[in-house]
Amino acid sequence: MALSCSRLCSQLSLIRLWGLRTNRTTHGVFPPSVSCQAGLSLCKLYSSSKVKQGIGRHVANKLQKANAKYESFLQRRFPRFFQLYHTFMEGFKLLFRDANEVRRIKVQMYTDGVQRRDLPYRDLEKLRQFRRNMIKAIPLVLISIPPFANYLVFVLMYFFPRQLLIPHFWNPKQQLQFRGVYHSLRAQHHRPVLEGLQRTSHQVKDGQLQGRLKDLCAKVQNGANPKASEILAVRGLFSGPPLGIRRMSVEHMRHVSPLLFLTPRLPGFLIGLRLNSHALELLQLDRALSRLGPHQLSEAELRHACYVRGLNADTVGISQCREWLSQWLQVSSSLKDSEVSLLLHSIVLLSANSAHSPSRH
Repeated sequence: MALSCSRLCSQLSLIRLWGLRTNRTTHGVFPPSVSCQAGLSLCKLYSSSKVKQGIGRHVANKLQKANAKYESFLQRRFPRFFQLYHTFMEGFKLLFRDANEVRRIKVQMYTDGVQRRDLPYRDLEKLRQFRRNMIKAIPLVLISIPPFANYLVFVLMYFFPRQLLIPHFWNPKQQLQFRGVYHSLRAQHHRPVLEGLQRTSHQVKDGQLQGRLKDLCAKVQNGANPKASEILAVRGLFSGPPLGIRRMSVEHMRHVSPLLFLTPRLPGFLIGLRLNSHALELLQLDRALSRLGPHQLSEAELRHACYVRGLNADTVGISQCREWLSQWLQVSSSLKDSEVSLLLHSIVLLSANSAHSPSRH
């Protein structure tokens, strides 16, 4: 039986070679047994692919069981390390999911010819946040490339989670704690920004605008929250000198940069370029959010939107977050691209005293 099969296989091979060389139609030339054997070969081919798939599933199941046993062992014997390991693995899952979402958004932009400014709010926010996360994550990824360097990464994660890791790799307790730390660092620049505005007010030649800017700064310094109309009343000072985004003094820009979590340790012209880029991006986000409607945001999205714009949303109630975001959008929806400097200063003007207001749930 094995001999006849081998003969048929060799015969089939010769037939294929002869057919390729002559390039002629061969119907009716060969006996039916050859056609049957060809069918059997195809069946064997399909059955072998099924076998390969079955082996693949079997190996995957074995790996999943081995991984589950390993995680169970870590959880029993090394619970603190298991928590770090679990957070790390879940963080990578979230990061890969975000990467797929960003790829989908960019493919859609390319195929449909959609401009960035016309994207929906959630897509715009995803692109913005992913870019910022990647800038911070790249050094850690480079460190983990050499063999056995992943152990060093775990050590760094344990001792320097806030400085080295992106929010994907923070546990819920760390997320709450680190947001508070970052906001406190941002709030340290509230007073210098207000003092800078007061000093700059003396350069304003229009007496009415000068008085409005001084009153606005004094109101915030005395612990009150200004209205959107009071902020918009001085918008003319923020499109050109002395408070336009490229007309501010370098010292003042160094205090405005941390409001957007940007480093002030750069040359002045680079700080101006980055402030302008991030301010325009924030203005685009606000316009997309106005199109969507703030009421469409979930509680987590609402708190995140307020936090990005300067409010420590973890310390206030959800109703106050809605009121605050509504005030913010009243300001931003009235601004032109040339007036984005006022949007950056609104981070201080609107949020400096909001955390001290009574929380309403």
